[in-house]
Amino acid sequence: MKKPVLVVIGHGMVGHYFLEQLVARELHQQYEIVVFGEERLPAYDRVHLSEYFAGRSAASLSLVSEGFFADNGITLCSASKIVAIDSQQRCVRDEQGVETHYDKLVLATGSYAFVPPISGNTRPGCLVYRTLDDLDAIAACAQQAKSGVVIGGGLLGLEAANALRQLGLETHVVEFAPRLMAVQLDECGAAMLQRKIDALGVKVHTRKETREIVDGEQARHRLCFADGSVLETDLLLFSAGIRPRDELAESAQLQKGPRGGIVINDYCQTSNEAIYAIGECALWNGQIFGLVAPGYQMARSLADRLAQQDTPFTGADMSTKLKLLGVEVASLGDAHGKTEGAQSYQWTDGPNEIYKKIVVSADGKRLLGAVLIGDSADYSMLLQMMLNAMPLPAQPETLILPARSGDAPKGLGVAALSASAQICSCHNVSKGDIAAAVAGGCTELGALKDCTKAGTGCGGCVPLLKQVMEHELTQRGVEVKKDVCEHFAWSRQALYHLIRLHDIRSFDALIARFGRGSGCEVCKPLVGSMLASCWNEYLLKPQHLPLQDTNDRFFANIQKDGTYSVVPRIPAGEITPQGLIAIGQVAQRYNLYTKITGGQRVDLFGARLEQLPAIWEELIAAGFETGHAYGKSLRTVKSCVGSTWCRYGVQDSTGMAIALENRYKGLRAPHKIKMAVSGCTRECAEAQGKDIGVIATDKGWNLYVCGNGGMKPRHADLFASDLDSETLMSIIDRLLMFYIRTGDRLQRTSTWLDNMEGGLDYLKQVILQDSLGIGAELESEMQQVVDSYQCEWKTTLDNPQNRLLFRGFINSDHPDEAVVMVPERGQIRPATAEEKPAQRTAKPCEDEWLHVGAVADVPANAGVAARLGQQQIALFHLPGSEPHIFALENHEPGSNANVLSRGLLGDVAGEPVVISPLYKKRFRLADGVSPDDAALRVRVWPVKVEHGQIWVRRMPVDQALFPAIAEAS
Repeated sequence: MKKPVLVVIGHGMVGHYFLEQLVARELHQQYEIVVFGEERLPAYDRVHLSEYFAGRSAASLSLVSEGFFADNGITLCSASKIVAIDSQQRCVRDEQGVETHYDKLVLATGSYAFVPPISGNTRPGCLVYRTLDDLDAIAACAQQAKSGVVIGGGLLGLEAANALRQLGLETHVVEFAPRLMAVQLDECGAAMLQRKIDALGVKVHTRKETREIVDGEQARHRLCFADGSVLETDLLLFSAGIRPRDELAESAQLQKGPRGGIVINDYCQTSNEAIYAIGECALWNGQIFGLVAPGYQMARSLADRLAQQDTPFTGADMSTKLKLLGVEVASLGDAHGKTEGAQSYQWTDGPNEIYKKIVVSADGKRLLGAVLIGDSADYSMLLQMMLNAMPLPAQPETLILPARSGDAPKGLGVAALSASAQICSCHNVSKGDIAAAVAGGCTELGALKDCTKAGTGCGGCVPLLKQVMEHELTQRGVEVKKDVCEHFAWSRQALYHLIRLHDIRSFDALIARFGRGSGCEVCKPLVGSMLASCWNEYLLKPQHLPLQDTNDRFFANIQKDGTYSVVPRIPAGEITPQGLIAIGQVAQRYNLYTKITGGQRVDLFGARLEQLPAIWEELIAAGFETGHAYGKSLRTVKSCVGSTWCRYGVQDSTGMAIALENRYKGLRAPHKIKMAVSGCTRECAEAQGKDIGVIATDKGWNLYVCGNGGMKPRHADLFASDLDSETLMSIIDRLLMFYIRTGDRLQRTSTWLDNMEGGLDYLKQVILQDSLGIGAELESEMQQVVDSYQCEWKTTLDNPQNRLLFRGFINSDHPDEAVVMVPERGQIRPATAEEKPAQRTAKPCEDEWLHVGAVADVPANAGVAARLGQQQIALFHLPGSEPHIFALENHEPGSNANVLSRGLLGDVAGEPVVISPLYKKRFRLADGVSPDDAALRVRVWPVKVEHGQIWVRRMPVDQALFPAIAEAS
């Protein structure tokens, strides 16, 4: 018996998800399924479309698993546009006139980018941002452009602006409304977002009505606004909203809404009983849903309907969380407070540009909506409270205020969520679904994602998903693993104790005894930091050098163009005129950009790698030491002038700050440490926002601990009062060493205390009352670190051999041609792509082997740069009975910097890889391919080693054929 035919028009995200739902219900065995996709490519991930310009390939964006159509007997017709539906004859007709019969028809045609009816909107270079083909057109146009304008300041418009910014264009956003994201954000939230976007160099123009687009004088186009102003640009993107693709409804005589959209009922059925519509082309209860999650919900509802199950579509939550131009933005529920009697609470952190608002019911018992700008960490918790009508705390404002030690947790946690609580809205995964998956053996996040699909849509639910998984594991008596990575089945705290207990002095000794493999970008810097915390040895010793991330390896902070910043230590911000002059002379001599930091120091930017030793030679001669701005260590101790100068000061705050900075300088910790000392309660040094804060009193010093500013500000807690200087130091000794012993990787003291069982009271018992009997031990360990301090730059310069580690290239003194500076405001800044001179194209040449250096030039388990004719290559050395040298392209993908040689070496499942220094992308040494994304790769060259000398073939390897592995001879 012939199966009925189910035709699906549209193969986008919702269309393909619908197919997966049909297969999951085995409906592909009941129907002959034919799918028509208008685009040339099968379904791909539009949610992450902007990553295409960051180097992600079209193949990696695909949503279609290998063999999906063949294995399930589904026919896909790509690049096939359906132009008409004959609902009487039940057939569809494509552009070629070919007709296909259907018994049931599903329209998943999605939407199109709305282009306002502006004169000149069809000019060459006026584009839309919707499909991969659109992105290819944008990239091609951007090659001849210096500036770009996006018309539309909504979600899609800001995504489009990010794309232009990634292409290196001067970017503008033009919005008709008085604020950005008018649908999702209130006025204050939109204003905060605009300030943050302006600070990124994207110029925002609100209240602008574009009347026409004409020829420009300085650029390709000129936008003429209703207020008489103009704006010129080379490239123009329209992203002023979407409109439903409902044109097929005309030929099928389907009911449409007054403003478009194919009308559907609760079962996604149109006015014709054999035709259904899902996704952005569908109009339900007068509403078009412009997010993917509601489309997925419709797809599930319709699949259930076809499987004789009753699951009506009842609407969808339109809450959203995303990063726009790197800025965290979240909006949920009734963000504008339109519900009758609604009340709102707002909190603004001006210095850190964070804005939070919640809207609650008139009785203060239910959360109705929220807006989060700059910090969306509370999104998952707030969303669950809103969706599940969870009771609010007596003071609802505590949900958005910074946490203070001793406060009750915000909300009730995942334990309070009901089994029906929706964790993933994209795939309709509940807490009960996750509990069942965990009970079925999914005990790792990756397996849980594969099993339930939770976290594989927009990704916004992943933090909450992990919390629910860990809660379920704990409830079942399963220990939640805190392994640092695949190479060590230990937590950071356990590894620290193993190092101390067994007197382990190197990474090789630790991994040989307690780990496996070669290490990675997680465990190598972690172990390097812990070895420094314990033994404080020179970081560039051969056994320690391969552990250091680029900042610690070169004792400077890497910048996006591959240059470094230099920060000499200025204890407490106190500096002599001679010291200021010396810094100025160094900056002038090496043409460095200078800026005063928030920590009362001077930052010098733009130093090339090979310049660092000479710069520091002059700074050390002038009496300076390294400032450790590059390390997870003490940064600065900020101070006011105290009683020495100020009429309000009651103690010498500057003297105390200098003493603290000189004692703890160079101390390696789980994360950076900041301190401050104020000379009176007027608090000019802002000590209560630091990891360690000291405030003078008439009787001595008050100690505050575990505060921080930054992204998630936390007020420090008063720990002890009226201390003399000696007691103050001993308490800080104990507290910092206890933090180093027990803190997690990259955990600030504020989070450490918030996560500590027993909180502040327990910490006081351990440190002040010595409840564990380890006080003297902690003080002794700190004294050992203090006594073994060395200025890493002085140690480096004392040995001429160390200078060789700072060469730009092992076989050339020519500086990196990619580092180009231009003048700005009397100083310099990195040139944009348009400002850089065109690079000369390498002339074709004969294939031959070129000598580039000796094996001894490349540190073991590390890399260096070399020149191969006009190419830059990165050489990596894996030692053994016979040395293995690998040659890869030195350019880091997704950046404008030639820095891959400065990456860490490690392994993924035993396969040697390099981890790029800027954006931590992993590439196999053998073939240059990323193990995380097969479409992301760098070129590799054949290498041979003869008598300790390295030879590289001029022509790179065809990556499809064989690896670039050196054979020693």
